Amino acid sequence: MAESLDVERLERAVKSVYRDVAEAPDEEYHFEMGRGLAKRLGYPTSDLDRIPAQAVASFAGVGYHFDLADLREGDDVLDLGSGSGTDAFVAAVQVAETGSVTGLDMTDQQLAKARQLRDEAGMDNVSFERGYIEDIPFDDGAFDVVISNGVINLSPDKRRVFAEANRVLASDGRLAISDIISEKLMPESIKNNEDLWAACIGGAEQVDRYTSIIEDSGFEVTDVRENTQYEFISDQAANACQKYGVKSISLGAHK
Repeated sequence: MAESLDVERLERAVKSVYRDVAEAPDEEYHFEMGRGLAKRLGYPTSDLDRIPAQAVASFAGVGYHFDLADLREGDDVLDLGSGSGTDAFVAAVQVAETGSVTGLDMTDQQLAKARQLRDEAGMDNVSFERGYIEDIPFDDGAFDVVISNGVINLSPDKRRVFAEANRVLASDGRLAISDIISEKLMPESIKNNEDLWAACIGGAEQVDRYTSIIEDSGFEVTDVRENTQYEFISDQAANACQKYGVKSISLGAHK
């Protein structure tokens, strides 16, 4: 992590953006949101139709990885950075009533929205908890699968995130994520830009380093694919993407 990185300032910026994503999904952001994005990334209409529409309206994911997660009925799933709940609700449909899904998020407004939507939909096998993905508040081996969508790039300590993900997974646990990475090392001016960090660009790790961190944490990476359907929409974000090869990938791994 860069010595000059102001972690608290970046956290405030991230919380501010994702508070707005929860409360005002129709506003303009660096990134696209909503059902149209989810469908283009690969979410089946049949899944989207079975979960709360207001959750999908605030969907700000960067890829589709449920095929890599290979969820089964009865699985216990942890969603890191669950936001308004789209992925958690999709997972809940796939693991059925014998399984469970726990969403973890640090933004109060996202948690409140997700909990309200869960209650209205009567999806009793889903819970949403407040916490940080660098310090997961659950026991060792508590989950069969860890998922995350467009969130780990927002963490200034990705090595800690993946170590924690490994810790809370059962011995044969699976990891399936989508995230933003870069092909080239980005300058400090971008990495310390709180606006670009909150937009999922400033914290993007170089892809080879990203997979190395995952493997160093005790995982075997089995799949890495580029999500060519995903693109940033603001000029500032698009310029950074073009210059440094910032893009979305989905990745599967197992413990």
